[in-house]
Amino acid sequence: MKKLYRGIEPIIAVVILVAITLVIAIGVIGWIMGWWGTFGATESIKIFPDSYINSTNGRLILHLKNEGSATAVIYKIELTGGLTVNLAGDLTVSPGVESTETISIAGGNPISGTNYQVKIYTRAGNVISATVQAR
Repeated sequence: MKKLYRGIEPIIAVVILVAITLVIAIGVIGWIMGWWGTFGATESIKIFPDSYINSTNGRLILHLKNEGSATAVIYKIELTGGLTVNLAGDLTVSPGVESTETISIAGGNPISGTNYQVKIYTRAGNVISATVQAR
């Protein structure tokens, strides 16, 4: 007795493989590009040029905006010139929010007219640099 084993036609197999490949490719691209919501959420901090250091009271005035789609958590701020920034805790900036933060500075008096390099560190691992002037 002879058994007949038949598989699917080769053209149907190719169509199925191409369809599966396309679905997987679209899924991977969507995940990388952030089309699927929070998987691709990122923070993007912009520091506005009107940020400055008040040389009379030793405060850093940071005007910033989170242009990303995830909440930015700032845990550390560094200044050049031996000045240290005293953060009382993490600064949180929600997506799309623009804010002005006033932060105290220690370790010396800022010199009016001098430019200082500011580095902002976020919990997501981003480092944002800007130059601010003491006024």
